[in-house]
Amino acid sequence: YNGKTYTPQSFKDFLGLDRNDYISITSFTHHPFYASFPLEVPDNWRWANSYNLPVDEMMAAIDNAIMKGYTVAWASDVSEGGFSRQGIAIVPDENAAENAGTDQAKWLGLPERERRSTIAGKVGSEVLKEKNITQEMRQLAYDNYQTTDDHGMHIYGIANDQNGTKYYLVKNSWGKTGPYDGVWYASEAFVRYKTLSIVIHKDALPKETAKKI
Repeated sequence: YNGKTYTPQSFKDFLGLDRNDYISITSFTHHPFYASFPLEVPDNWRWANSYNLPVDEMMAAIDNAIMKGYTVAWASDVSEGGFSRQGIAIVPDENAAENAGTDQAKWLGLPERERRSTIAGKVGSEVLKEKNITQEMRQLAYDNYQTTDDHGMHIYGIANDQNGTKYYLVKNSWGKTGPYDGVWYASEAFVRYKTLSIVIHKDALPKETAKKI
């Protein structure tokens, strides 16, 4: 870094980071909210704990971190068709007639798998209606292994598209790929749905939430 070679330990010392200043947060209903538990995923081989928040409070913690100048370490599922190599991550609604284009009658008669495949090909090239993500949808996707611990990335900003849809700016680790040189735009719906956990600085946690854990 800047012409010098570091080990992981010496680079941590150079940056002045203290791991005790950071907190891991998740959001699932199979454990009590505002308590901590080890997230049951293969990559959590250390059996490290995360604090369990309702999804709205987890999202508020992400927003608060960004607005206060912090970034967010983000563990997410990237296996969905909505996570596109075009630098876009969304949760398109395969049942929405407006996503079908003009041939709605044929579209609504297609099997769900075919509708999903068709929509996946449109991600990044068309504006698609997204699903409204609930806590229950998150849990179901986790329980049936549709949401798995695929990848770690870095959320560092917030943007809005021409329709006012909110996106998070995500630094990926795949090099300068895609149309945005390695940056992904992940919609609020995608982050609500596919976040396994986040790590933020303790000072970035909203005060009312901090009192509960």
